[in-house]
Amino acid sequence: MNNSMFKHEIPIVAPTPTPFYQDHVDYGRLGRNIEKWSKTDLSGFVLGSYGGEEFHLSDDEKFQILDTVVEVNGGRRAIIAGIDEPSPFLAAALAHKYSERGADFVRIRIPQPSSFGRSSKGVLDYFEYLLPQLRIPVILIHQPRQGANFDATPEEIGLISQIDGVYAYIMSLNFRWENRTVSLLSPNAKVWTCNGSLLFPGAVTGATGACLFFANWAPGLCRNIIQLVMSGDYEEARKIQAQIIYADYFGMSKGVAALKHGLNLLGYEATVPRKPTLPLTHAEKIELNEAFRKAGIIGFQQELA
Repeated sequence: MNNSMFKHEIPIVAPTPTPFYQDHVDYGRLGRNIEKWSKTDLSGFVLGSYGGEEFHLSDDEKFQILDTVVEVNGGRRAIIAGIDEPSPFLAAALAHKYSERGADFVRIRIPQPSSFGRSSKGVLDYFEYLLPQLRIPVILIHQPRQGANFDATPEEIGLISQIDGVYAYIMSLNFRWENRTVSLLSPNAKVWTCNGSLLFPGAVTGATGACLFFANWAPGLCRNIIQLVMSGDYEEARKIQAQIIYADYFGMSKGVAALKHGLNLLGYEATVPRKPTLPLTHAEKIELNEAFRKAGIIGFQQELA
């Protein structure tokens, strides 16, 4: 496998937010947002993830979201369907459905150890069953509930990455642990970092791409940091990293409400989170606006594709 499915040498993808109207998915607004993102430096859309409010969506809504994005996107950017399913049987069935509907990749979250039960061999058994059944490349994501925890050992992830079908691995926030993991990955598996504040250290660790919600706002800035690290210009990379940390920290602290309001500031039709999640307060909106100004996002012209 290579990067042929991505327009950019350094892929920058983002979890795609779901717009709502009167608490119903607004597919028209979603389509217009996809059209707007397709004119930016974003490499792909990740559907059915936390940033898309996956736990507030039905399966039918997730399928229709994918159908909408496939139709509007028209092959211009990669489409990645998210799977967060501890059963390998159900994960395989979902992957087949997403592939048939036009997804280019599936992003599979490594299940928590408690998902396997007392008689299971664990996470390696899960992927040894699942991956050989799939006809679509897989992007692994390691995202434990607690930042210092892990749901699989570095050795297990290294073995999983060697199974045919694994395209990339999205590292967790635990960089001490991930340095060991990255050293054990298959050379055929790409390494992506996971967070706007961790673009610089992620690139230093070996990441050559990223999957992060900050990329919805400014994918060009994200790619610039990784590109500068790869070319050895650490001082300039650190400078850009420092300027975006306030906006990224605020966004991660406030979650989908901040993600959507930031997009609304940039002219997208992101609307507000689905209930019961609350939108930002007036004071929080002012704070995010200031964070955008310091990051250079407001007034920053994203590179046209």
